Amino acid sequence: MSARVVVVGSANLDLVVTAPQLPKPGETVLGDDFRTVPGGKGANQAVAAARAGADCDFVGAVGADEFGTQLRDNLVAAGIDVRGLRTVDGPSGVALIAVDHAAENCIVVAPGANATLTALDDADRTAVAAADVLLLQLEVPLAAVTQAAGQARAEATTVVLNAAPARPLPDELLDLVDVLVVNEHEAAVVAGMFVDEPAALLDALVGLVPRVVLTLGARGAAYADRHGTRLRVPAPTIDAVDTTAAGDAFTGALAVALAERGGTLTADTAPAVLSWACAAGAACAQRPGASTALPARDAIDALYAATYGAGE
Repeated sequence: MSARVVVVGSANLDLVVTAPQLPKPGETVLGDDFRTVPGGKGANQAVAAARAGADCDFVGAVGADEFGTQLRDNLVAAGIDVRGLRTVDGPSGVALIAVDHAAENCIVVAPGANATLTALDDADRTAVAAADVLLLQLEVPLAAVTQAAGQARAEATTVVLNAAPARPLPDELLDLVDVLVVNEHEAAVVAGMFVDEPAALLDALVGLVPRVVLTLGARGAAYADRHGTRLRVPAPTIDAVDTTAAGDAFTGALAVALAERGGTLTADTAPAVLSWACAAGAACAQRPGASTALPARDAIDALYAATYGAGE
């Protein structure tokens, strides 16, 4: 039986422009290219999980507009169960994304329909109960995130929280998280300590949740747990084209690797899990776009084998 991942999160249409450099406040720069791409952290991570090999359910909301139709169609095309995707009056969520020639980006999100996802219904709760892993982010209201995590805890479903966009989190939610996935900025916000030392961030975060995965971009990823485990894995060496969805590819693949291990992350399994997730993030960064760049399992396996010397 395939591993099952349920994603509760956002769906946005990404409006993407490339330019030689990102504009500073008050500055206008001339861009090179413009495209629209289905995105949103929740939808991206659902597509990433499905392409990485999981059976995936998506719980979210889109507007009754053309963007909403595109977003739903994109999820269906990826083989995702969208019975939990509501259509509500008003606009769908959008993200305005600028990408420079060094593959760095800046993003502004208007939540739109995502802001209406405030609670789970009976069907959503049933889906969470049947999952190996529940994957959450912070682009939908915190009430829905917390409710979903509570349902997962009650059903012994592993809760993975990608705490993005960064914000301080209440104890009520942190107490329900099994694995926290954050980059260095997000880690500092959640921990409430603005330092640039990964070891210090990990030490602070394992006081809040039992397991932490810290993404470090081109430097790979680090892991810590309350049993004293501390480890770090390097990222594949690549020529990055667009890092917009690399973090979502990493997190979606991480959820799949966990689901295939019954939702368990230990000191013994963490090196392979993190390395495979790093391969997914790197494979994504080699292509432009958000959901369009998320890699299939064979691409992840190939880069994993080339970098770390074995199949996942």
